[in-house]
Amino acid sequence: MLREIVDVRQIPGEAARRVYSSAELDLTVWLDDRDGVVGFELCYDKGKDERAVRWNRETGIVLHRKVDDGESRPGRYKAAPVLVPDGAFPVKKISRLFQDNSRDLDRSLAEFIYRKLLENPQ
Repeated sequence: MLREIVDVRQIPGEAARRVYSSAELDLTVWLDDRDGVVGFELCYDKGKDERAVRWNRETGIVLHRKVDDGESRPGRYKAAPVLVPDGAFPVKKISRLFQDNSRDLDRSLAEFIYRKLLENPQ
């Protein structure tokens, strides 16, 4: 079940962040001054070929990305993780996983994210 992480560091000049985590998912939500969702990032397959689904209000587009953890650089220091384009987004699997893990979230927030997950990702 997604649980909120309290005392999340806020970055000056950026929208307020709320972070949630479960054994299966990590969710970051950015909110405006009226608690409207500015964007979100939902990470799944944690610890094994992690993927991320991102949405932001400005573009309105759902993006599916793979997390390149920066580990595959033989003979070099680990690089910072980055998001890179990935293949098809398993919409049914991830939306169902989100629904199962979001029962304790604010209902309107959970429904908003669920609807966005069902939109056709790029």
